[in-house]
Amino acid sequence: MIDKDKRTWCPGCGNFIILKTIDSILKHGDILDIKNTVVVSGIGQAAKMPHHLSPCNGFAGLHGRSLPNATGIKIANHKLDVILFSGDGDLLAEGGNHLIHAIRRNINVTCFLHDNQVYGLTKGQASPTMWEGEKTKIQYGGVTSRPLNPLPMALSLGVTFAARTSVSEPGHMKEIMEKAIQHKGFSLVQIMQTCPSYNKTRTMKWYRENTVLLNDDHDTGDIFEAIRITSEKSGKFKLGVFYQAESIPYELNNPVIDPEKSLVEKGFGFTFTEKDLAYLLKK
Repeated sequence: MIDKDKRTWCPGCGNFIILKTIDSILKHGDILDIKNTVVVSGIGQAAKMPHHLSPCNGFAGLHGRSLPNATGIKIANHKLDVILFSGDGDLLAEGGNHLIHAIRRNINVTCFLHDNQVYGLTKGQASPTMWEGEKTKIQYGGVTSRPLNPLPMALSLGVTFAARTSVSEPGHMKEIMEKAIQHKGFSLVQIMQTCPSYNKTRTMKWYRENTVLLNDDHDTGDIFEAIRITSEKSGKFKLGVFYQAESIPYELNNPVIDPEKSLVEKGFGFTFTEKDLAYLLKK
């Protein structure tokens, strides 16, 4: 990770816990090889992950376009582990259409959704997950739209891995992140997190009091039960893996892609050298 004094998040931000967790997974090396991993993001506070995880391979794209970039990277070289960090605005508002098609394709990308219910980078507007009636600096009369619940939406579209965790449970979060990374196919993990600057309601204390781990006997193969649980509007939020199904990822189910040799290794009909790159940079 980069030095602490270069991390540009507010004190108490849930991103610090997420950063520490993924850094631990990368350094341990059992699940991910840092040299073979690409961390992708769009725009927002969550999108700073590739920068803060330096010196890992990273790609930060346009707002809402993290999934197309991650998809392109995975298709070009399916041997890479591609992990995506995206905020609730970046992924569900600007990038909502791309999420639908990433799920439909079942591209082998791990998607971590940072859900603090606000746009932290642009000073606290309500994101699509903000509850109706909640007040923000912009929606000072209260949010009038119903919230978007990402997990039942993803499950209804056929996502092959769906889970929820919280920064208030770092040990559980690491366990869920590791399971999602090892899943073959598109995996979506909703991470409930704090924003002490713009969301004064969802504090660490609130998450500890309003979340509970899934029962050990939960059947992760029952998609209808997963939809039911993630759609609950009363009681505590459940944390855990709601659904997981074995599947063939998009890049291994495409006749153009050789499972043994990536498109990058095959080449694209031309050779691009460092000399070519230097020429383009000069232009």
